[in-house]
Amino acid sequence: MLWIKAFHILFVASWFAGLFYLPRIFVNLAQVPADSPAERARLLLMAHKLLRFMGPLALLALLLGLWLWWGYGIGRGPGNGWMHAKFLVVFLVIGYHHACARLLKKFVAGTNAHSHVWFRWFNEAPVLLMLAAVVLVVVKPF
Repeated sequence: MLWIKAFHILFVASWFAGLFYLPRIFVNLAQVPADSPAERARLLLMAHKLLRFMGPLALLALLLGLWLWWGYGIGRGPGNGWMHAKFLVVFLVIGYHHACARLLKKFVAGTNAHSHVWFRWFNEAPVLLMLAAVVLVVVKPF
């Protein structure tokens, strides 16, 4: 079980690294001047590659987390309300991942309507989600 837990943590941390960095690329994309198509193309390529890399990391993190929950019973039974809250956080992280993919499609299509300031705030969401998940898992407040 400890190997599964170790790899789960590794893949979650790697997935979150992508979730921290991809919106930062969006900040830069939102600031690209219209007369810089090469810079825009380079940032779009970086964003596409990162998003493609994040998918398998997310899948492995989720599968290993389900293995810990289902296979080893972690977070099941009475007194494990924290796990229900953690499932909500995981659902929100998956939604954030999908929102990043939709935003990238808008950049590609040239229909992005958000400013670099909006993306700076958007970039803070995974920090809060990770904080919530870590507190729920370590402190188990309920």
